[in-house]
Amino acid sequence: MSHVNPNLILYPVFAMFYLTAGVLAYMGITRVGAVGKRTVNAEFYQTYDKGEEPEHMRKITRNFINLFEVPVLFYVGVILTYITDQVSYWMIGCAWAYVALRYLHSYIHLTSNKVLTRFRIYIGSGFVLLVMWSSLLVEIMRAR
Repeated sequence: MSHVNPNLILYPVFAMFYLTAGVLAYMGITRVGAVGKRTVNAEFYQTYDKGEEPEHMRKITRNFINLFEVPVLFYVGVILTYITDQVSYWMIGCAWAYVALRYLHSYIHLTSNKVLTRFRIYIGSGFVLLVMWSSLLVEIMRAR
């Protein structure tokens, strides 16, 4: 295996952070705007059970929540790759592929929201994550 700068595996993590931060900012701006226009009562956000968010805002909220579900496994996988010294161009490529698919998933979710297309991208990102974790396991076992 050729020498790879192990820090290269961390850049996709920063990209995922910025996706999450961007969706959070979009959600915050949308919520503040809706409360300011009185399309959503501010009391709704106390317990999320007084009234209802408009559908376009629920999509943003749902997308934000989604960025804390399966991506957690991505973060852990990258950290394990880094600390076990298993960084390779293959793993870096897998990490970037995962991130690209998550950006595409969020874009689709927040725009057209075509469920079948979004689902296919979601499955694709899950497959990349499975490949990443499986590759990591194989490399750790080889290193014994």
